[in-house]
Amino acid sequence: MEGSAPACHGVRVVSRRLVRPSPSTASNPGCGATSPEPETVHLSPWDLQMLTIDYIQKGVLLPKPPGPGGAGDHLVERLASSLARALASFHPFAGRLAVEETGGSSGDDGTVTVSLRCTGDGAEFVHAVAAGVTVADVAGPLHVPRVVWSFFPLDGLVGADAAAGSRTRPLLAAQVTELADGVFVAMSLNHGVADGTAFWHLFNTWSRISRSTGAAGERDESAIPVPPPVLERWFPDGCPVPVPLPFGKLEQIVRRFDGPPVEECFLAFSAESVRELKARANAEAAGPAISSLQSVLAHVWRGVTRARRLPRQQETSYTVLVGCRGRVRRVPQAYAGNAVVRCAAGATAGEVLGNGLGWVAALLGRAVASLDETALLDSVARWHRDPRFAYLAGWWHPAVLVTGNSPRFDVFGNDFGWGRPVAVRSGSANKVDGRATVYEGIDGGGSMGMEVCLSPEALARLVADDEFMSAVTTTGRRQ
Repeated sequence: MEGSAPACHGVRVVSRRLVRPSPSTASNPGCGATSPEPETVHLSPWDLQMLTIDYIQKGVLLPKPPGPGGAGDHLVERLASSLARALASFHPFAGRLAVEETGGSSGDDGTVTVSLRCTGDGAEFVHAVAAGVTVADVAGPLHVPRVVWSFFPLDGLVGADAAAGSRTRPLLAAQVTELADGVFVAMSLNHGVADGTAFWHLFNTWSRISRSTGAAGERDESAIPVPPPVLERWFPDGCPVPVPLPFGKLEQIVRRFDGPPVEECFLAFSAESVRELKARANAEAAGPAISSLQSVLAHVWRGVTRARRLPRQQETSYTVLVGCRGRVRRVPQAYAGNAVVRCAAGATAGEVLGNGLGWVAALLGRAVASLDETALLDSVARWHRDPRFAYLAGWWHPAVLVTGNSPRFDVFGNDFGWGRPVAVRSGSANKVDGRATVYEGIDGGGSMGMEVCLSPEALARLVADDEFMSAVTTTGRRQ
């Protein structure tokens, strides 16, 4: 792959351990392994539908900490202890999935219930070294080097795997990888217990706690203004708790998917470029105002459609993951579970390419607008009667695009105490042809970053497309 670090630049795991919530969690009933009866958090329909896809994997590339204490055991201990303190607030993520299966072994009889047990068993914490990899190797190339995937733990697992077999796996893991001149801090979180909003809430809390810890280990609690998470799960009226899944075994909901090979690139859209796309889309579209994100996604949809060389009559679609916080009044912003649904806009390739940016952006806008509170409540209230799960096999199709994450998530504020991130990257999880992950831009002010996964042939054509690349500024690293 273009821009990949040489194969000899491997990642060596130095140590693994379990990090348990800080002892301050003793005031929280049921959050520790010593509790006589650990608290049980029943998973909602929004959670359960995500048990069939890979863990969330995101991480930030940081400069090398200064001084002799900026590497090795000192760095690892600082990050492990601050993660333990963050888990004091997010203690369910240090628990384990519990499954109760009743009935026979066929899919037509019996039920399965899945819950989160707040056992306090801990999150996995990995210390690794990639001495031959530099910051420039990771953040410099347009194409994302494959070595980045080795910076993420709990790879290759779907959410249901955390409850499979004789040994349950952690819901959460972090990996700190020391590079030649930097540090990559990554986190993997089971998508069956949390979405991107909850993921970045925990990540932001972890970085702020680390940043509040001085060189001598003293703590400035006033420097941690992150609001506490809301741990109680929300269920729609009439939904049974726990939700019984109509399967004999949990494994029957899982469908493994080994898709065709992909390559990925990281694109940056400056604030000026985003404003220009938005102005153009609104000038071309009739009806409600087009948002910045809808304008960028429309530009990506058109560029990828050209790059795939789809026949004009080929049906194509763009699926966007939409957050329910702010759309469902009883779901607070700090809700620490899944509160995200999928919506899709569809059109033929000829329509996408022939009707212009504004028409495509308006199509996306109408799809998102259709998810008002009434529609969301109706959908989630009916889910337990006919449960549908998210599958990578269902997402992938040579004419489909899927976008998750959000440019509103605080990525570049994750200073762990020695400087802001210089880049954000993700692991191999959920990487299929047509996956486009959006982030806030490194320069703020409305800029955006986007990780695009396509077949090697289509990606080569996309980055050679002058019309598409005219809106792209850099790879998303501060130069």
